[in-house]
Amino acid sequence: MITKETFYDRVYQIVRQIPEGRVTSYGAIAKALGTAGSARMVGYALRASQGIYPPIPAHRVVNRVGMLSGKSAFGSSSMMQQLLENESIVVENDQVVDFKNLFWKPDYGE
Repeated sequence: MITKETFYDRVYQIVRQIPEGRVTSYGAIAKALGTAGSARMVGYALRASQGIYPPIPAHRVVNRVGMLSGKSAFGSSSMMQQLLENESIVVENDQVVDFKNLFWKPDYGE
């Protein structure tokens, strides 16, 4: 059985691989970990990632349609969008514009 700490560490390893200027989803990370039904747990791990070194670029993880569903974890309602825009990702109405082309697919080990 995977412990919470080990699961979180595995989430962080994947999130650190997301290239600047790209995004992925909670579900894609869960699938890459072999736990396809655990997208919500990926979100919990990212919410707990503040202050971890090296930093976790949690702002690059959005929901399955490109919405900034985790923005409340960033201390202000606009911080997640600002971090994405700093990487030249366009966000409108809490949605990543051109999500399909900016989507980064983690290695699923397939």
